[in-house]
Amino acid sequence: MTPKPIHAFDILTDGSVQRLEDIAAPEPAHLAYRWIHLDLAEPGVRDWIAQRTDPVVAQALTRQDTRPSVNPLDDGHILILRGVNLNPESDPEDMVSIRIWLAPNLIISTRVRRLMAVVGIREQVEAGHPPASAGAFIAKLAAGLTERMDPVVAELADRIDALEEESVDRAAGLRGQLADIRRATIALRRYIAPQRDALAKLSADTSGRFERPVQIHLRETADQVTRLVEDLDAVRERSAILNDQLVDRRAEEMNANMLVLSVVAAIFLPLGFLTGLLGINVGGMPGADYAWAFYIVCALCFLIAIGLTWWFRFKHWF
Repeated sequence: MTPKPIHAFDILTDGSVQRLEDIAAPEPAHLAYRWIHLDLAEPGVRDWIAQRTDPVVAQALTRQDTRPSVNPLDDGHILILRGVNLNPESDPEDMVSIRIWLAPNLIISTRVRRLMAVVGIREQVEAGHPPASAGAFIAKLAAGLTERMDPVVAELADRIDALEEESVDRAAGLRGQLADIRRATIALRRYIAPQRDALAKLSADTSGRFERPVQIHLRETADQVTRLVEDLDAVRERSAILNDQLVDRRAEEMNANMLVLSVVAAIFLPLGFLTGLLGINVGGMPGADYAWAFYIVCALCFLIAIGLTWWFRFKHWF
């Protein structure tokens, strides 16, 4: 069973483009490469890829849980790349995977969710300006994925900048926002870091399947991804430092509050003992029949409180 592609094109050596309605059609003359983009939800995708290439390739291109990587084989490369999720009502850090089989004149790509970098290449192909070769296609795709990651990583850096400024004036309510930033940073770095390694490996490929300009382009993209990883590392480290500062400030506030409560308790402890002692209901209490006894006791308690407060201040206990 031949699956229905999302789109398929034949790119000829003269730069012209032919839309491919039947992906099983024979290759035309002067073919530069054929690009077939498939949806994994379409039935028969795995069997068709296995018949067209190799069962190992079919397994790699239909696996659900993927991690960016490059695996060279005798007749091509298996590429797994990821891009930020720019679909409506989606989190950018929920990165979308694209699986690619790259042969000298064939590109088979599969996806579960739409990837905007692929949409951009499709629009370029439909406009009559396709990448000249299969290697240039991969270089263009990698650059498009990286270009769309940059604003997302920059936004995380801006958010941590804003939190650092807010933390100068207040600490309450910031830890939830900080936790969101840290989760997003971890989720992005989980896939961007191995993608850096995959692109670096691809740029250093010695199989001869990539032209020299394409390798230079891939190396430049790998350097950009390296910078993104470094930016994510910086955001992660700054988040950890800011979290420690917020925790320390919260601990200092709690210690200050506990100190005040302890001082108040220490002041009122002897006063409570004195008033409790004078309040026992037994005979022989001094001043029971003296009209000014109550006021004398109040004045004595006041003097004790003043004396204890001065003593604590003198000892620099608060």
